[in-house]
Amino acid sequence: MNLNWRVWENPWRLMLVVNAAVMLGVLLHKIALPPYVPYIHLLVDYHYGFTKRALIGAIVALFTDKVPVWLVFALAGAIWLITLGLFLKLFRRTFGLGDAQLPLFVFTAGSPFFLKNFMHTLGHFDIYGCALAIILLLIPARSIAYVIVATLFSIVLILIHHINLLMYVPTIAAIVLLRFYLVHGVTQRNVAVGIGALAAVGILFLVAQFAGTVDVPYDEFLRHLRSRMADASRTDLLAFGYIWYQPLSKEIADTWTRMPSNILGVPVFGLLIWLHTPLWRYFARLIGALAIELHRRIVLSAIIMISAGYLVMFVIVFDYSRWISNWAVCMFLILHVVKMLPSSKDVPLIPSDDRGTTMFGWVVTLIPRVGVVRPF
Repeated sequence: MNLNWRVWENPWRLMLVVNAAVMLGVLLHKIALPPYVPYIHLLVDYHYGFTKRALIGAIVALFTDKVPVWLVFALAGAIWLITLGLFLKLFRRTFGLGDAQLPLFVFTAGSPFFLKNFMHTLGHFDIYGCALAIILLLIPARSIAYVIVATLFSIVLILIHHINLLMYVPTIAAIVLLRFYLVHGVTQRNVAVGIGALAAVGILFLVAQFAGTVDVPYDEFLRHLRSRMADASRTDLLAFGYIWYQPLSKEIADTWTRMPSNILGVPVFGLLIWLHTPLWRYFARLIGALAIELHRRIVLSAIIMISAGYLVMFVIVFDYSRWISNWAVCMFLILHVVKMLPSSKDVPLIPSDDRGTTMFGWVVTLIPRVGVVRPF
């Protein structure tokens, strides 16, 4: 009887338990599925020279000549746990982690856009961008070295997958702008390093996009991949080898061919975003409470810049569920940056005793993930 009373008195704690159970269910479902795209990314390396999407595979090649399928889940599980630990540390540092902060924690860490969807997309490389962005939020931004570290992170992300130029590099740029340049000001040296960083990242993206295609016959490429497989009979896992030969024009054409059916998921994405209404309201109040008007304008401009990158991705590549989920994750990260900026007043947290907010929290908790292409 006492247990029931405590649950109804503070249901947000129960939501955390349910979220953990949901994540476990997503994991068990995920490991039963063939890791088509994640596995082949561990096979592709720099054997034929510079190649896009090959950094992780090249690192794996330093340690083993044969890649077992289980390594997909081992590596992906490790980075998932690291990201969880980093986010817990960031959340505790930014907001605290007591009962008052539980609603905010549920709407971020328990969101189907975030850790649960990263669990569903184990082996995909989106989570690396999130993890590196969180590290940038945790380390001090005291000198120009911060900009250099952010640049190196962006370079690593583009070598992992060049679509990170639109997916996480804008968020990293926003973090650097809000944490470093707003604090230390615009000097000749700071501007020069920033321009150099943008140029380096931009040039690398162009090289990866247009010069990172494998230039040997497709059959030869597949033979090399088979030579790296621990079980060469699993040729079904090489079905996506064509993506290293596919030009940008073909990716855009495929996306627009699928557009009529995929666009049907947009109302579902809108509904999922609406279910986070208490979080967005809190986010808006934080921005409105910023002590300096220029900071508010820059934050809003950063949100528009990040969102514009995701709109471009919607036009180019059709993994819509991944894109909308990572967009939401980027908003969660910018929320932390805004909280770090000077404020003119205290902003009350998401209320824990509001019936409507609690209902939203339960729905968000019970949704297991968003998906890769179509919702769910």
